[in-house]
Amino acid sequence: MVEIKTDAAMDAMRAAGQVVGKALAAVRAAAAPGMRLLDLDEVARTVLNEAGADSPFLGYRPSFAPTPFPAVLCVSVNDAIVHGVPDGTRLRDGDLVSIDCGALLDGWAGDAALSFTVGTARPEDQRLMDTTRQALEAGIAAAVVGARIGDISHAIGSIGRAAGYGIPEDFGGHGIGRQMHEDPAVPNDGRPRRGMVLRHGLVLAIEPMFLAGGRNDYYAAADGWTLRTTDGSRAAHFEHTVAVTDEGPRVLTTA
Repeated sequence: MVEIKTDAAMDAMRAAGQVVGKALAAVRAAAAPGMRLLDLDEVARTVLNEAGADSPFLGYRPSFAPTPFPAVLCVSVNDAIVHGVPDGTRLRDGDLVSIDCGALLDGWAGDAALSFTVGTARPEDQRLMDTTRQALEAGIAAAVVGARIGDISHAIGSIGRAAGYGIPEDFGGHGIGRQMHEDPAVPNDGRPRRGMVLRHGLVLAIEPMFLAGGRNDYYAAADGWTLRTTDGSRAAHFEHTVAVTDEGPRVLTTA
């Protein structure tokens, strides 16, 4: 069921989103060669704790997962697309890192992600990240009253396909509110003018993820969570929680 939020609820979600934005900024600032992925998770935990927020990731167990998720961050490095489990792996110069974080504050959720390079970016990685971020911006711009879900999907997918990137078909954006994952689904590729009509108060997590090798397929790593590209190519992932309003799209997950 799709829940339409009141203006007060969207304001409350903005507060949760600010916590997410601060956590992502803190993790990005702390990331450096030699730092463990678990250390990045601790940085995010500290931000959540100081804000009095909980993590919707910690202990989350959807139907495909063999175990509850053990962290507050998804940290996906290089060929990992999404859902990377933080462990003792140490960052190296040139790693492409995607960080996904959520927060629950006063009963409302926020969810966002970003990708960055540790140290010096390879030109092809910078292009991948820039294109994925551009697709997120296009998806947000399409999230207007009277448009349809397919307009967001088409805006994202057309940019990824034009750049020659792969798009994993089974993972994309989603509704968000009291729960991290709500209806409707927001695919990262699709036809315009299809799907439900967007109206004031609909809140969506819009999250393009592109695969540099151009293939759409992936596999689950041994931990049962981390999704990796089958060809070993790198991936990027950007996300914001966005409210559809009569005044235009409202991004809720900036710091």
